[in-house]
Amino acid sequence: MYRVQPKGFATKAIHVGQDPEQWNCMSVIPPISLSTTYKQDGPAEHRGFEYSRSGNPTRNVLERCLAALDNAKFGLTFASGLGATTTVLTMLSTGDHVIVGDDVYGGTNRLIRQVISRMGIDFTFVDPTDLVTFKSAIKVNTKLVWIETPTNPLIKVADIVAISKLCHESGNIIVAVDNTFLTSYFQRPLELGADLVCYSLTKYMNGHTDVVMGGITLNCEKLYNRLKFLQNAAGIIPSPFDCFLVNRSLKTLSIRMEQHHKNSVLVATFLESHEFVEKVLHPSLPSHPQHKIALQQTYGYSGVFSFYIKGKLEHSKAFLRALKIFALAESLGGYESLAELPSVMTHASVPLEDRQKLGINDSLIRLSVGLEDSDDLINDLSCALEVAKNTLT
Repeated sequence: MYRVQPKGFATKAIHVGQDPEQWNCMSVIPPISLSTTYKQDGPAEHRGFEYSRSGNPTRNVLERCLAALDNAKFGLTFASGLGATTTVLTMLSTGDHVIVGDDVYGGTNRLIRQVISRMGIDFTFVDPTDLVTFKSAIKVNTKLVWIETPTNPLIKVADIVAISKLCHESGNIIVAVDNTFLTSYFQRPLELGADLVCYSLTKYMNGHTDVVMGGITLNCEKLYNRLKFLQNAAGIIPSPFDCFLVNRSLKTLSIRMEQHHKNSVLVATFLESHEFVEKVLHPSLPSHPQHKIALQQTYGYSGVFSFYIKGKLEHSKAFLRALKIFALAESLGGYESLAELPSVMTHASVPLEDRQKLGINDSLIRLSVGLEDSDDLINDLSCALEVAKNTLT
Protein backbone atom coordinates (compact mmCIF):
# COMPACT_ATOMS: atom_id res chain seq x y z
CA MET A 1 0.00 0.00 0.00
CA TYR A 2 1.10 3.54 -0.77
CA ARG A 3 1.55 6.12 1.98
CA VAL A 4 -1.68 7.68 3.29
CA GLN A 5 -2.26 11.15 1.88
CA PRO A 6 -2.59 13.71 4.72
CA LYS A 7 -5.84 15.66 4.71
CA GLY A 8 -6.06 19.21 3.48
CA PHE A 9 -4.36 19.09 0.06
CA ALA A 10 -7.49 19.93 -1.96
CA THR A 11 -8.40 22.74 0.44
CA LYS A 12 -4.97 24.35 0.01
CA ALA A 13 -5.19 23.99 -3.77
CA ILE A 14 -8.48 25.86 -3.80
CA HIS A 15 -7.82 28.56 -1.20
CA VAL A 16 -4.12 29.42 -0.69
CA GLY A 17 -3.28 32.68 -2.42
CA GLN A 18 -6.86 33.15 -3.60
CA ASP A 19 -8.23 35.51 -0.89
CA PRO A 20 -10.84 37.84 -2.48
CA GLU A 21 -9.84 40.58 -0.01
CA GLN A 22 -6.57 41.16 -1.89
CA TRP A 23 -8.50 42.64 -4.82
CA ASN A 24 -10.46 45.90 -4.68
CA CYS A 25 -13.33 44.21 -6.49
CA MET A 26 -13.40 41.28 -4.00
CA SER A 27 -13.23 38.82 -6.91
CA VAL A 28 -13.58 35.18 -5.79
CA ILE A 29 -11.54 34.08 -8.82
CA PRO A 30 -8.16 35.88 -9.05
CA PRO A 31 -8.24 38.30 -12.00
CA ILE A 32 -5.69 38.37 -14.80
CA SER A 33 -3.33 41.31 -14.39
CA LEU A 34 -2.11 42.09 -17.91
CA SER A 35 -0.40 45.40 -17.18
CA THR A 36 3.31 45.41 -17.98
CA THR A 37 4.06 48.37 -15.72
CA TYR A 38 2.66 49.97 -12.56
CA LYS A 39 2.24 53.59 -11.46
CA GLN A 40 4.58 54.59 -8.64
CA ASP A 41 3.91 57.02 -5.80
CA GLY A 42 7.34 58.57 -6.30
CA PRO A 43 10.68 57.70 -7.91
CA ALA A 44 11.50 54.13 -6.81
CA GLU A 45 8.46 54.22 -4.49
CA HIS A 46 6.06 51.50 -5.58
CA ARG A 47 3.39 49.42 -3.88
CA GLY A 48 4.94 45.99 -4.49
CA PHE A 49 4.97 46.01 -8.28
CA GLU A 50 7.00 48.07 -10.75
CA TYR A 51 7.45 46.01 -13.93
CA SER A 52 5.70 42.76 -14.75
CA ARG A 53 8.89 40.79 -15.45
CA SER A 54 9.97 41.49 -11.87
CA GLY A 55 6.61 40.66 -10.33
CA ASN A 56 2.98 40.25 -11.35
CA PRO A 57 -0.14 39.88 -9.15
CA THR A 58 -1.50 36.88 -11.09
CA ARG A 59 1.89 35.16 -11.05
CA ASN A 60 2.23 35.79 -7.32
CA VAL A 61 -1.08 34.03 -6.67
CA LEU A 62 0.08 30.93 -8.54
CA GLU A 63 3.51 30.88 -6.91
CA ARG A 64 2.00 31.06 -3.43
CA CYS A 65 -0.37 28.20 -4.20
CA LEU A 66 2.37 26.03 -5.73
CA ALA A 67 4.54 26.49 -2.66
CA ALA A 68 1.69 25.57 -0.32
CA LEU A 69 1.02 22.30 -2.17
CA ASP A 70 4.62 21.19 -1.60
CA ASN A 71 4.51 22.47 1.99
CA ALA A 72 7.26 24.84 0.86
CA LYS A 73 8.03 28.43 1.86
CA PHE A 74 8.68 29.71 -1.65
CA GLY A 75 7.49 29.13 -5.20
CA LEU A 76 8.65 30.44 -8.58
CA THR A 77 7.28 30.02 -12.08
CA PHE A 78 8.99 30.13 -15.47
CA ALA A 79 8.16 30.16 -19.17
CA SER A 80 8.62 26.37 -19.44
CA GLY A 81 9.89 23.35 -17.56
CA LEU A 82 13.20 23.71 -19.38
CA GLY A 83 13.18 27.38 -18.39
CA ALA A 84 13.06 26.30 -14.75
CA THR A 85 15.86 23.81 -15.38
CA THR A 86 17.96 26.46 -17.13
CA THR A 87 17.52 28.82 -14.19
CA VAL A 88 18.76 26.20 -11.72
CA LEU A 89 21.76 25.38 -13.90
CA THR A 90 22.71 29.04 -14.35
CA MET A 91 23.36 29.26 -10.61
CA LEU A 92 26.53 27.27 -11.37
CA SER A 93 29.95 28.60 -12.29
CA THR A 94 32.74 27.47 -14.57
CA GLY A 95 34.54 24.53 -13.00
CA ASP A 96 31.53 23.23 -11.07
CA HIS A 97 30.46 19.60 -11.35
CA VAL A 98 26.91 18.24 -11.59
CA ILE A 99 25.58 14.70 -11.20
CA VAL A 100 22.59 13.99 -13.43
CA GLY A 101 20.33 10.96 -13.54
CA ASP A 102 21.17 8.90 -16.60
CA ASP A 103 17.54 8.58 -17.68
CA VAL A 104 16.19 12.11 -17.86
CA TYR A 105 13.86 13.89 -20.25
CA GLY A 106 15.46 14.23 -23.68
CA GLY A 107 15.21 18.03 -23.58
CA THR A 108 17.08 18.11 -20.26
CA ASN A 109 19.76 15.84 -21.68
CA ARG A 110 20.12 18.08 -24.74
CA LEU A 111 20.25 21.26 -22.64
CA ILE A 112 23.05 19.85 -20.51
CA ARG A 113 25.13 18.29 -23.28
CA GLN A 114 24.78 20.96 -25.95
CA VAL A 115 24.25 24.21 -24.04
CA ILE A 116 25.27 24.20 -20.37
CA SER A 117 28.43 22.15 -21.00
CA ARG A 118 29.74 25.08 -23.09
CA MET A 119 29.88 27.13 -19.87
CA GLY A 120 32.77 24.99 -18.60
CA ILE A 121 30.56 22.98 -16.26
CA ASP A 122 31.33 19.28 -15.86
CA PHE A 123 28.56 16.66 -15.83
CA THR A 124 28.39 12.99 -14.88
CA PHE A 125 25.36 10.91 -15.82
CA VAL A 126 24.64 8.23 -13.21
CA ASP A 127 21.93 5.64 -12.59
CA PRO A 128 19.99 7.21 -9.68
CA THR A 129 18.97 3.76 -8.40
CA ASP A 130 22.61 2.66 -7.92
CA LEU A 131 23.70 4.38 -4.70
CA VAL A 132 27.21 2.89 -4.76
CA THR A 133 27.95 4.29 -8.21
CA PHE A 134 26.15 7.49 -7.30
CA LYS A 135 28.38 8.04 -4.27
CA SER A 136 31.54 7.35 -6.27
CA ALA A 137 30.53 10.06 -8.77
CA ILE A 138 30.63 12.81 -6.13
CA LYS A 139 33.65 15.10 -6.48
CA VAL A 140 35.09 17.93 -4.42
CA ASN A 141 33.58 20.40 -6.89
CA THR A 142 30.14 18.76 -7.11
CA LYS A 143 27.60 21.54 -6.53
CA LEU A 144 24.33 20.08 -7.80
CA VAL A 145 22.54 16.76 -8.16
CA TRP A 146 19.67 16.64 -10.64
CA ILE A 147 17.39 13.61 -10.62
CA GLU A 148 14.00 12.69 -11.99
CA THR A 149 11.95 10.18 -10.06
CA PRO A 150 10.28 8.43 -11.67
CA THR A 151 12.60 8.83 -14.62
CA ASN A 152 11.64 9.50 -18.20
CA PRO A 153 11.00 7.20 -20.03
CA LEU A 154 12.27 4.13 -18.12
CA ILE A 155 10.29 4.92 -14.95
CA LYS A 156 13.15 4.25 -12.51
CA VAL A 157 12.36 5.25 -8.93
CA ALA A 158 15.20 6.93 -7.02
CA ASP A 159 15.45 6.86 -3.24
CA ILE A 160 15.19 10.59 -2.47
CA VAL A 161 15.90 10.18 1.23
CA ALA A 162 19.09 8.16 0.64
CA ILE A 163 20.39 10.43 -2.15
CA SER A 164 19.69 13.61 -0.18
CA LYS A 165 21.43 12.25 2.91
CA LEU A 166 24.41 11.14 0.86
CA CYS A 167 24.77 14.54 -0.83
CA HIS A 168 24.35 16.59 2.32
CA GLU A 169 26.87 14.47 4.21
CA SER A 170 29.35 14.82 1.35
CA GLY A 171 29.27 18.60 1.21
CA ASN A 172 27.17 21.58 0.32
CA ILE A 173 25.49 19.87 -2.64
CA ILE A 174 22.08 21.07 -3.81
CA VAL A 175 19.65 18.23 -4.50
CA ALA A 176 17.08 19.09 -7.16
CA VAL A 177 14.25 16.67 -7.93
CA ASP A 178 12.14 16.88 -11.08
CA ASN A 179 8.71 15.93 -9.73
CA THR A 180 6.78 16.40 -12.98
CA PHE A 181 5.44 12.85 -13.24
CA LEU A 182 3.96 12.66 -9.74
CA THR A 183 3.16 16.30 -8.83
CA SER A 184 2.98 17.55 -5.26
CA TYR A 185 -0.13 15.44 -4.77
CA PHE A 186 1.64 12.07 -5.00
CA GLN A 187 5.18 13.05 -3.94
CA ARG A 188 6.70 15.91 -1.94
CA PRO A 189 10.51 15.69 -2.28
CA LEU A 190 11.25 18.56 0.11
CA GLU A 191 9.83 16.46 2.94
CA LEU A 192 12.21 13.66 1.89
CA GLY A 193 15.35 15.80 2.06
CA ALA A 194 15.58 17.49 -1.35
CA ASP A 195 16.49 21.18 -1.61
CA LEU A 196 14.61 22.09 -4.78
CA VAL A 197 11.55 20.62 -6.50
CA CYS A 198 11.24 21.37 -10.20
CA TYR A 199 8.22 20.95 -12.45
CA SER A 200 7.12 21.09 -15.99
CA LEU A 201 3.78 22.62 -15.05
CA THR A 202 2.84 21.96 -18.66
CA LYS A 203 2.06 18.40 -17.63
CA TYR A 204 -0.15 17.20 -14.75
CA MET A 205 -0.13 20.38 -12.69
CA ASN A 206 -1.94 22.18 -15.51
CA GLY A 207 -3.42 18.99 -16.91
CA HIS A 208 -5.36 20.46 -19.84
CA THR A 209 -2.69 20.49 -22.59
CA ASP A 210 -3.08 24.22 -23.14
CA VAL A 211 -0.19 25.84 -21.24
CA VAL A 212 3.61 25.58 -21.37
CA MET A 213 5.17 26.55 -18.01
CA GLY A 214 7.71 25.51 -15.39
CA GLY A 215 7.96 25.87 -11.64
CA ILE A 216 10.26 25.51 -8.64
CA THR A 217 9.39 25.16 -4.95
CA LEU A 218 11.86 25.35 -2.05
CA ASN A 219 12.39 26.27 1.59
CA CYS A 220 15.84 27.89 1.64
CA GLU A 221 15.54 31.68 1.50
CA LYS A 222 19.11 32.10 0.23
CA LEU A 223 18.46 29.76 -2.70
CA TYR A 224 15.12 31.43 -3.33
CA ASN A 225 16.74 34.87 -3.59
CA ARG A 226 19.33 33.55 -6.06
CA LEU A 227 16.64 31.95 -8.23
CA LYS A 228 14.34 34.96 -7.96
CA PHE A 229 17.18 37.19 -9.16
CA LEU A 230 17.79 34.88 -12.13
CA GLN A 231 14.07 34.67 -12.93
CA ASN A 232 14.06 38.46 -13.32
CA ALA A 233 17.53 38.91 -14.79
CA ALA A 234 17.13 36.21 -17.43
CA GLY A 235 13.47 37.04 -18.06
CA ILE A 236 12.31 33.42 -18.25
CA ILE A 237 8.81 34.25 -17.02
CA PRO A 238 5.32 32.96 -17.86
CA SER A 239 2.49 35.19 -19.04
CA PRO A 240 -0.22 36.32 -16.61
CA PHE A 241 -2.87 34.52 -18.66
CA ASP A 242 -0.97 31.23 -18.48
CA CYS A 243 -0.55 31.72 -14.72
CA PHE A 244 -4.31 32.19 -14.47
CA LEU A 245 -4.90 28.91 -16.33
CA VAL A 246 -2.50 26.85 -14.19
CA ASN A 247 -3.94 28.38 -11.02
CA ARG A 248 -7.38 27.29 -12.26
CA SER A 249 -6.14 23.78 -13.00
CA LEU A 250 -4.66 23.24 -9.54
CA LYS A 251 -8.19 23.31 -8.10
CA THR A 252 -8.90 19.89 -9.64
CA LEU A 253 -5.39 18.42 -9.28
CA SER A 254 -6.26 15.99 -6.48
CA ILE A 255 -9.28 14.45 -8.18
CA ARG A 256 -7.54 14.30 -11.56
CA MET A 257 -4.48 12.56 -10.12
CA GLU A 258 -6.63 9.99 -8.30
CA GLN A 259 -8.34 9.06 -11.57
CA HIS A 260 -5.06 8.99 -13.51
CA HIS A 261 -3.76 6.58 -10.87
CA LYS A 262 -6.78 4.26 -11.08
CA ASN A 263 -6.81 4.18 -14.87
CA SER A 264 -3.06 3.63 -15.25
CA VAL A 265 -3.00 0.71 -12.81
CA LEU A 266 -5.85 -1.00 -14.68
CA VAL A 267 -4.15 -0.40 -18.04
CA ALA A 268 -0.73 -1.53 -16.76
CA THR A 269 -2.20 -4.69 -15.26
CA PHE A 270 -3.88 -5.50 -18.58
CA LEU A 271 -0.68 -4.92 -20.55
CA GLU A 272 1.38 -7.07 -18.19
CA SER A 273 -0.92 -10.00 -18.93
CA HIS A 274 -0.89 -9.57 -22.72
CA GLU A 275 1.07 -12.10 -24.75
CA PHE A 276 2.50 -9.47 -27.12
CA VAL A 277 3.94 -7.32 -24.31
CA GLU A 278 7.48 -8.09 -23.18
CA LYS A 279 7.62 -5.98 -20.01
CA VAL A 280 5.68 -3.24 -18.22
CA LEU A 281 7.41 -0.46 -16.26
CA HIS A 282 4.91 0.82 -13.67
CA PRO A 283 5.86 1.47 -10.00
CA SER A 284 2.47 0.26 -8.74
CA LEU A 285 3.15 -3.24 -10.03
CA PRO A 286 5.06 -5.64 -7.75
CA SER A 287 7.18 -6.54 -10.79
CA HIS A 288 8.75 -3.06 -10.81
CA PRO A 289 12.32 -3.22 -9.41
CA GLN A 290 11.79 -0.20 -7.15
CA HIS A 291 8.20 -1.02 -6.17
CA LYS A 292 8.96 -0.97 -2.43
CA ILE A 293 10.70 2.41 -2.61
CA ALA A 294 7.73 3.83 -4.51
CA LEU A 295 5.39 2.68 -1.76
CA GLN A 296 7.63 4.22 0.91
CA GLN A 297 8.02 7.72 -0.53
CA THR A 298 4.88 8.38 -2.59
CA TYR A 299 1.14 8.57 -2.08
CA GLY A 300 0.17 6.97 -5.38
CA TYR A 301 1.07 7.13 -9.04
CA SER A 302 0.14 9.12 -12.14
CA GLY A 303 -0.84 7.96 -15.61
CA VAL A 304 2.54 7.91 -17.34
CA PHE A 305 4.47 4.67 -17.71
CA SER A 306 6.25 2.63 -20.36
CA PHE A 307 6.23 -0.89 -21.73
CA TYR A 308 8.18 -3.00 -24.21
CA ILE A 309 6.16 -4.42 -27.05
CA LYS A 310 7.37 -7.68 -28.59
CA GLY A 311 8.87 -7.26 -32.02
CA LYS A 312 10.78 -4.46 -33.69
CA LEU A 313 10.27 -0.91 -34.96
CA GLU A 314 7.63 -1.95 -37.49
CA HIS A 315 5.56 -3.56 -34.73
CA SER A 316 5.76 -0.42 -32.60
CA LYS A 317 4.73 1.72 -35.55
CA ALA A 318 1.85 -0.58 -36.41
CA PHE A 319 0.65 -0.50 -32.81
CA LEU A 320 0.83 3.30 -32.54
CA ARG A 321 -0.89 3.88 -35.88
CA ALA A 322 -3.72 1.52 -34.94
CA LEU A 323 -4.65 3.40 -31.75
CA LYS A 324 -7.95 5.28 -31.89
CA ILE A 325 -8.40 6.81 -28.43
CA PHE A 326 -4.73 7.21 -27.50
CA ALA A 327 -3.34 10.01 -29.64
CA LEU A 328 0.16 9.60 -31.07
CA ALA A 329 1.76 12.72 -29.63
CA GLU A 330 4.57 13.94 -27.40
CA SER A 331 4.07 15.35 -23.92
CA LEU A 332 1.95 13.88 -21.12
CA GLY A 333 -0.22 14.70 -18.13
CA GLY A 334 -3.35 15.99 -19.86
CA TYR A 335 -6.86 14.65 -19.43
CA GLU A 336 -6.54 12.92 -22.80
CA SER A 337 -4.54 9.71 -23.35
CA LEU A 338 -1.33 9.89 -25.39
CA ALA A 339 1.20 7.37 -26.69
CA GLU A 340 4.65 7.88 -28.14
CA LEU A 341 7.87 6.16 -29.19
CA PRO A 342 10.72 7.79 -27.18
CA SER A 343 13.53 6.47 -29.39
CA VAL A 344 12.42 8.60 -32.34
CA MET A 345 10.34 11.26 -30.58
CA THR A 346 10.97 12.70 -27.08
CA HIS A 347 14.44 11.13 -26.67
CA ALA A 348 15.71 11.23 -30.25
CA SER A 349 18.27 13.88 -29.23
CA VAL A 350 19.88 11.50 -26.71
CA PRO A 351 22.99 9.95 -28.31
CA LEU A 352 22.26 6.54 -29.85
CA GLU A 353 24.95 4.85 -27.75
CA ASP A 354 23.33 6.14 -24.56
CA ARG A 355 19.85 5.12 -25.69
CA GLN A 356 21.06 1.60 -26.42
CA LYS A 357 22.84 1.36 -23.07
CA LEU A 358 19.77 2.52 -21.17
CA GLY A 359 17.31 0.37 -23.08
CA ILE A 360 15.48 3.14 -24.92
CA ASN A 361 14.99 1.06 -28.03
CA ASP A 362 12.39 0.94 -30.79
CA SER A 363 10.20 -1.43 -28.78
CA LEU A 364 9.81 0.91 -25.80
CA ILE A 365 6.47 2.72 -25.85
CA ARG A 366 5.48 5.42 -23.37
CA LEU A 367 1.85 5.97 -22.45
CA SER A 368 0.15 8.87 -20.73
CA VAL A 369 -3.11 7.38 -19.50
CA GLY A 370 -5.83 9.99 -19.38
CA LEU A 371 -9.24 10.31 -17.79
CA GLU A 372 -11.33 8.39 -20.31
CA ASP A 373 -13.27 5.27 -19.28
CA SER A 374 -10.69 2.58 -18.50
CA ASP A 375 -12.59 -0.10 -20.45
CA ASP A 376 -12.39 2.01 -23.59
CA LEU A 377 -8.65 2.57 -23.11
CA ILE A 378 -7.97 -1.13 -22.57
CA ASN A 379 -10.04 -2.07 -25.62
CA ASP A 380 -8.12 0.46 -27.73
CA LEU A 381 -4.78 -0.98 -26.62
CA SER A 382 -6.00 -4.56 -27.12
CA CYS A 383 -7.07 -3.90 -30.69
CA ALA A 384 -3.83 -2.10 -31.51
CA LEU A 385 -1.74 -4.92 -30.04
CA GLU A 386 -3.57 -7.41 -32.26
CA VAL A 387 -2.76 -5.27 -35.29
CA ALA A 388 0.91 -5.15 -34.28
CA LYS A 389 0.97 -8.88 -33.59
CA ASN A 390 -0.37 -9.62 -37.07
CA THR A 391 2.13 -7.32 -38.77
CA LEU A 392 4.28 -9.18 -41.27
CA THR A 393 8.02 -8.92 -40.71
